[in-house]
Amino acid sequence: MRLYRHFTNLPDRARGAAVAIGNFDGLHRGHQAVIGEAAARARAPGGPSARLTFEPHPRRFFKPDTPPFLLTRLRTKARIVRELGVDLFFVLRFDAELARRSAEAFIDQVLIDGLDARHVVIGYDFVFGRNRHGNPELLRQRMRAAGRDATIMPPVTAPSAAGIDPDADLEGDIVSSTGVRDALKAGDPAAAARLLGRPFEIEVRVVRGDRRGRTLNYPTANQPLGDYVRPAFGVYAVRAGFDAAGTTRWYGGVANLGVRPMFGAAEPLLETHLFDFSGDLYGRILRVQLAAYLRREARFDSLAALTMQMDADSAAARAALSRLAAAPVARPRLESSQT
Repeated sequence: MRLYRHFTNLPDRARGAAVAIGNFDGLHRGHQAVIGEAAARARAPGGPSARLTFEPHPRRFFKPDTPPFLLTRLRTKARIVRELGVDLFFVLRFDAELARRSAEAFIDQVLIDGLDARHVVIGYDFVFGRNRHGNPELLRQRMRAAGRDATIMPPVTAPSAAGIDPDADLEGDIVSSTGVRDALKAGDPAAAARLLGRPFEIEVRVVRGDRRGRTLNYPTANQPLGDYVRPAFGVYAVRAGFDAAGTTRWYGGVANLGVRPMFGAAEPLLETHLFDFSGDLYGRILRVQLAAYLRREARFDSLAALTMQMDADSAAARAALSRLAAAPVARPRLESSQT
């Protein structure tokens, strides 16, 4: 996969693609359907498939004081898109110049003149251009007038939770980034995973902490959440992985996500204890998948009481991970109306 951060003066190999366009925060099942349709449109004449997105997220540009909301950072997006088999990944900086560009100019200058896109695929609710005046029908009409085409994808609904959570009521709901955020804030990572098509994960560099966990025999990898959405604070069973010799090495674990009420933290932190692991993770990128929500954060009267609870949390996390291990791990996949 080739990544481009511009749309002008592109080499021939980066032009003429079938392009999926969107913010794609989360790369959930609905986004995967849009990308899958572009891949199907690319296969017919044998051209490249591409994905076009924007950084920072337009919401962050227009409302810089918005609380953290991201489901995926660019690094994670690039990895998932590569796994989906996309040939070209265009990341355009969303700044004042792009925000001022009219919808018509975006189509003409970026999609037609810049990318030479022969087919564009967007979701049913995609809007673009100055003051969000561009809509799917305008895009389709203008692309066709230029001898090209566009596909508008319908909403994707959530899959059944049968065999996962018999009390879940997500089936039939439209998949959306908002729905994923709501599930995470409600402490329901299983529901978030059904919408995403894979477990939700936080992928951040490990920083040095106060090393208090080592004194309790529970060393942790500490990761600031930054602009990630804030899932429900509490203790989770997790799977954590890091790159080793070209592959991702995964470990089960237990993590506390929050502000540590017993010690107090200025900013939320993800603190992960990896089972059966010994080593130094400082400075490394760690992927932490939230597998199951175990309990809320709590304050304890003593370190001894905290240690006892950590023992219980570890046992509960191991049990939860054991139950989940029997189920197949969801993987991103391309879906389209052409297959």
